[in-house]
Amino acid sequence: MIGIIFVGMTSVQLSPESLPWLVAPIGASAVLLFAVPSSPLAQPWSIVGGNVSSALTGIAINGMIHPPIVAAAVAVSAAILVMSLSRCLHPPGGAVALSAVLGGHVFGGHPEMLITPDVLNSALLVFIGWLLHRYSGHSYPHRAVPMVWRTVAPAPDSGFMIGDIDRALEDLGETFDVSREDLALLFSRAEAHAAIRQETHPSESR
Repeated sequence: MIGIIFVGMTSVQLSPESLPWLVAPIGASAVLLFAVPSSPLAQPWSIVGGNVSSALTGIAINGMIHPPIVAAAVAVSAAILVMSLSRCLHPPGGAVALSAVLGGHVFGGHPEMLITPDVLNSALLVFIGWLLHRYSGHSYPHRAVPMVWRTVAPAPDSGFMIGDIDRALEDLGETFDVSREDLALLFSRAEAHAAIRQETHPSESR
């Protein structure tokens, strides 16, 4: 709530009177930022880069393809491609691209006017997210920092590297909402717990 209030009130002061002071997809961005701040989809580059690149993509498609339904489908698909190539995948970006195609009437028939509130909203949201998470104990932008637990001994070196995780993900052919660094940390902690279990409860080991 604080995030949206801050973004809205600040945008009102900074945006020209003829422009909207909030774009609807920013609400979805706020859900990711405040509910799952560790998600790769909620990082600063994902929010700003994803929303802005999607707005530009939607505007470009709107100028090239005129049947609204076809333009909408192409805009969302193209936005996903651009975000993936730019490594700033952000689901609300699809809604931004759609807004550029279908919401032109809101901007007086000029969908390029979506850029200003989109950039402003995204940047302000990231700022207030960083500020609030700084005092809430969350790491934002998220960094996978190993936690030191006195009750858990270091696990034997299994030899796996980040590159091995990349290849394992390629084998599965799926995209997961977790960074490879977090996966590496998770695996190392699991190995540590497995080592302790084998030492303290050898009968449970398989």
